[in-house]
Amino acid sequence: MSSSDATLGCMAAAQGRGGAPVSIVFGGDRFLNTQNVRDLCHAACDQRPDAELVELDASECDSYAFDEAVSPSLLSDIAIVEISNLQSADDRLGDALIAYTKQAKNDPTNSSILICQHEGGPKGKRILDAMVRAGAKRIDVPDLKKADAKINFVYQRFEREGRRVDPLAAQQLVGVLGEKTGELAAMCSQLCFDFDDEIIGLDRVNQYLIANPQVTGFMVADKAVEGRTAEAIVAMRSAIEQGTDPIALIGALAMKLRTLAKASAVKSGTISQAEAKTNPWVLKNATRQLPGWTSAGLARCIRMLAWADEQSKTNGGDPVYALERSIEIIATKGRG
Repeated sequence: MSSSDATLGCMAAAQGRGGAPVSIVFGGDRFLNTQNVRDLCHAACDQRPDAELVELDASECDSYAFDEAVSPSLLSDIAIVEISNLQSADDRLGDALIAYTKQAKNDPTNSSILICQHEGGPKGKRILDAMVRAGAKRIDVPDLKKADAKINFVYQRFEREGRRVDPLAAQQLVGVLGEKTGELAAMCSQLCFDFDDEIIGLDRVNQYLIANPQVTGFMVADKAVEGRTAEAIVAMRSAIEQGTDPIALIGALAMKLRTLAKASAVKSGTISQAEAKTNPWVLKNATRQLPGWTSAGLARCIRMLAWADEQSKTNGGDPVYALERSIEIIATKGRG
């Protein structure tokens, strides 16, 4: 079950038991936090199509605006009230929220539905805790900081669409878009919309991400590390013809070599896996590519990329030639 599905289930279950129709979505990843609030609002609108949806910002509204929002109006007896930035509510608004939560718990059927969004952290803790004690349902959102959490998020996005994704494809998506949850979610949805494959594989993912210089650079570097010099050079030239800046490819190639260096240091016991500060699956893949590499070979390849970087920034330099030479050196593990 996805995190958003779980929150919907929590809200439905709480209301089904006669609990107060007040929910607080707390902290975590900003995109997921917003999505949970949106899903709760949609579910509430489906349950009460006659209700009016009112959006308030706790950093701007006062207790009077809140009281008016949750009170019966000419259009509807109840409302669905979404309050963002709960952490910024002043004391008077906070007291009104706490009092309403108690009231709604005692009469949930005739009360407006209240969905609050809190960005996390200690700010506004008094109001948050008091609302929870009064009967509000607190929904904690995961932060998606760890690689495993991001991978699971990708799996959940595909499950949400009734589809599956190959583990390598999921890892590729996280490797490129893992720091941009919104873009990651959008890419998962787009892949499901555009392709009928029961399981979305790595080729499909790369087909959409090939325009991303980081992906192209990784692809070129992987081919070079595997000794597939000609394929790596063809991929590099194709990327440049499609408008990819050589400096972006050089940066991605350098990142690949730094990862190999970290994998070597972890394998030798020089640093721990935690100290490497690299996604475990990325480190694992780099470790598999280590045989045949030496410290001297890695150092030579890194120096070559530094020269290629200089060529791409210097008038009269030839960055494409410099990239070719770098790829050739990488393909021979620094021995060429």
